[in-house]
Amino acid sequence: MDEEAASRDHVGSLERGLAVMEILARHSSGMTLTEMAEEAGLTRAGARRFLLTLVASGYATQDGRMFSLSPRLLTVARTWLGGGSLWSFAAPIMRTVAAQLNEACSAAILSGQDVVYVARIPGRRILSVSLDIGTRLPAYCTSMGRMLLAGLAPEDLDKFLRQATIEKRTPKTITDIRPLAEAIGKAKANGFVIVDEELELGLRSIAVPIRDRAGSTVAAINVSTQSARFSVAEMEREILPALLEARQRIEDFFVV
Repeated sequence: MDEEAASRDHVGSLERGLAVMEILARHSSGMTLTEMAEEAGLTRAGARRFLLTLVASGYATQDGRMFSLSPRLLTVARTWLGGGSLWSFAAPIMRTVAAQLNEACSAAILSGQDVVYVARIPGRRILSVSLDIGTRLPAYCTSMGRMLLAGLAPEDLDKFLRQATIEKRTPKTITDIRPLAEAIGKAKANGFVIVDEELELGLRSIAVPIRDRAGSTVAAINVSTQSARFSVAEMEREILPALLEARQRIEDFFVV
């Protein structure tokens, strides 16, 4: 396709509208019209048209002077992640992990205060928690949730910790904000996290992040097991290498 033909097929207004959505995505607490115009390099009138179009189409919300993305975009993302090409690509890799360890291997994305399961290969051993694609679990006390929270911008993590409903699921559940923030920070520094019986007694899990080409955390994968099967040290020694290898193969999706 020559340059002139490519120019005819290029919809500049759509490109600018998508850029506005990406900017909103980086500011989960919302933006004013003036802030958007400045960051997007638009006139106030242009920024206003794009923002109001997103509001009218349901992809953004307006609260006074503040504009924010709406959950509709998450629905689109979940549709793609839940049944789309990424998890079709990842499923055989996760199946290999599950077969190698005889344990369940799952993937999830962050949605509000919860993680949403987008892929799951069950293990041979039955856990009392029933988990399927679409299952929601609290992010603060699950391994994939901690890993996904570790991928948030600092201001977004602060907002989560201020607003999240945090309750004691087991005697081991971390509910105090400062230790929870420290656990999330440790997950970010280590590149993996083990959650030991905080969601349910007898259940341990280990998770690693899935990152796109830009280095943003888009999902997490984990292996969950009964605490009698693996100690915390054994999970790091025996399960983590398999998860890291699977993570690398899944991330290759973003560069093909």
